[in-house]
Amino acid sequence: MLTHIPPDGVAPGNGYSHVVVGEGRLVVISGQVALDEKGNVVGEGDAAAQARQVFENLRRCLAAGGATFADVAKLTFYVTDVAVLPEVRVARDAHIDTARPPASTAVQVAALFRPELLLEVEALAIVPW
Repeated sequence: MLTHIPPDGVAPGNGYSHVVVGEGRLVVISGQVALDEKGNVVGEGDAAAQARQVFENLRRCLAAGGATFADVAKLTFYVTDVAVLPEVRVARDAHIDTARPPASTAVQVAALFRPELLLEVEALAIVPW
């Protein structure tokens, strides 16, 4: 079980939690990109399609670690253009509890490892013992 704590003296998060505390086994998911199971880019030039694939890949990785999105304490977003964040949020919100969102960080980067990729997302989850 994760506890979301609003810290005193810090402006409320808009769509994310500042502090998430949990007790259990840590599951660390490497950054996921919009590659299908064969390594092909999904949704070239389409941030919404890429975000959907990224979150499907995250779901599969979490499951492999015995976790679900309900166990995610932290998401880190790397995007090549912050203008895609609203589309990314739509995909994210289809998977998380928006009333108790994970802690999050979003960073704009110059590029990812393949020029067709628009975003990469990594996750930290805490699974109860």
